[in-house]
Amino acid sequence: MTATATAFEPLTATIGAAVSGVDLGDLTTSAVADIRAMLLERKVLVFRDQGLTPTTHRAFAAAFGELTPAHPVVPGLDADHPEIYVLDSGDGGKAPVWHTDVTFTRTPPLGSVLRAVSLPPTGGDTCWTDLEAAYRALSPPLRDLADRLTAVHDGRADFEEYLRDRRGGEGNLWEGERVRALEPVAHPVVRVHPETGRRSLFVNPGFTTHLLDVTPTESQALLGVFFAAIGRPEHSMRHRWRAGDVVVWDNRSTAHLAVDDYGDQHRVMHRITIRGDRPVGPS
Repeated sequence: MTATATAFEPLTATIGAAVSGVDLGDLTTSAVADIRAMLLERKVLVFRDQGLTPTTHRAFAAAFGELTPAHPVVPGLDADHPEIYVLDSGDGGKAPVWHTDVTFTRTPPLGSVLRAVSLPPTGGDTCWTDLEAAYRALSPPLRDLADRLTAVHDGRADFEEYLRDRRGGEGNLWEGERVRALEPVAHPVVRVHPETGRRSLFVNPGFTTHLLDVTPTESQALLGVFFAAIGRPEHSMRHRWRAGDVVVWDNRSTAHLAVDDYGDQHRVMHRITIRGDRPVGPS
């Protein structure tokens, strides 16, 4: 396989590309470079008809950087694959709210690699939205204000009970420390991408609870405005899964949600995240 075999087809005007001409289990160095470059531009890449196993899934994800444990709180697939986070709809593995992965830690992941394992006969799509476009959609005065704001991200509502009742208060090693509590963290409302220098609206309804240095009323109102800019159809894409699909996304400039429209049918996905850095706002 050569780098010239790799083809990228945009899926919308602003976000997403379908990638063809690659076997993710046997990538060349040049193909990896092409994929990484396109990921920065299109933010979400879709690969069809891949036959990845847990082991080759991990090997492909490692081409993007150092892998994290599966999750700060939830254990991995098994002892041989501690990096794989199992999203099982029968065990609470649904996420029908716009969110960016693991922003309730000091260093949220750089990106995620998601693989379809078991799909319902209908439904279960995933949507992604462009947070750079969400930032640009704000009026100039609001962008100037957002550039100076800080938000608190908190994972306790989703994972504190799991940590206490199912892990006995002992989570995974994350950022070199054993997770025994989910302390809220502060991130800039606007994140400057460390590779492209572009600005994104780095808040999300899933984990962002309030803004610092403003009143509660102001915080609620401003977050309402920011959240309304996230997920607009003209800045988003929707992926209909089928067997063999793998999707990679830049976690620094996107948010996503899993559509919960498949009733009690079973859906299982495997996700691996790549270690990121601490979000930095405009200077």
